[in-house]
Amino acid sequence: MAELTEELSQVKAEEPNVPNKDVRVHPNPEPPAPTTGTPTVIVDDLHIVYRVYGATSDHEKGNAVHALTRLLKRQGRPQMKEVHAVKGVTFVAYHGDAIGIVGRNGSGKSTLLRAIAGLLPPHSGSVYTDGQPSLLGVNAALMRELTGERNIVLGCYAMGMTPAQVKEKYDEIVDFSGIGEFVQLPMSTYSSGMGARLRFAISSAKTHDVLLIDEALATGDREFRKKSEQRIKQIRESAGTVFLVAHDLRVIEETCNRVIWLHKGKIKMDGDPKEVIAAYNKG
Repeated sequence: MAELTEELSQVKAEEPNVPNKDVRVHPNPEPPAPTTGTPTVIVDDLHIVYRVYGATSDHEKGNAVHALTRLLKRQGRPQMKEVHAVKGVTFVAYHGDAIGIVGRNGSGKSTLLRAIAGLLPPHSGSVYTDGQPSLLGVNAALMRELTGERNIVLGCYAMGMTPAQVKEKYDEIVDFSGIGEFVQLPMSTYSSGMGARLRFAISSAKTHDVLLIDEALATGDREFRKKSEQRIKQIRESAGTVFLVAHDLRVIEETCNRVIWLHKGKIKMDGDPKEVIAAYNKG
């Protein structure tokens, strides 16, 4: 009996680690997906109000009588008008999200991105971000009097890259932008498309926690747009978050996993790209 007990104990000791029968094991487990689920941007009841000076009604524009009346009444200072651009917007963005922002002109798309980037103070409400958001727009500042080469170096330094990282990424940036030998010329000689491509190439050379793209792809050709879409997907896969404003709804549908539809400063719909874009086209 003692020998049998000893033999059973040896078998048990050599027995492989078999999972509990209540635990289901996939026969071919896939590699883990990129980390998701952690919030990167929280927008809480955000209101943005612009103060526009010199605002007049249509019938007053160019009206000499009105101008004279203002002078006689000593109303030399221009009138101020408030524009409520974003009205109570609330949403949460997560690691790995690529969120398209759609809406008619004046719906608050660019204003929302600037608020997330910290460039516009909220009138009320709050914006919380994990990491430093980077806004890339058509008018993103590069120095026109400097060559493309110098702008690449300075732009990369501004994003916090080291000289070694700039040297490593330089050829990739030039190749991605497609500006070729123009990199040795001042940016003042570039077309709007060349400038936009270089700005995107510089900004996307580094992995950002939150990258905000405002119409920066609108001036690129078809080949560049395809490369840009692929780059955005790479940023998502590295657990970054991308916000994309673009008039080309096809780019948004193929690139983003979520779309927010803004209408007159408010969120009208937020969800699956195909469903939101279909509703937006009908509306």
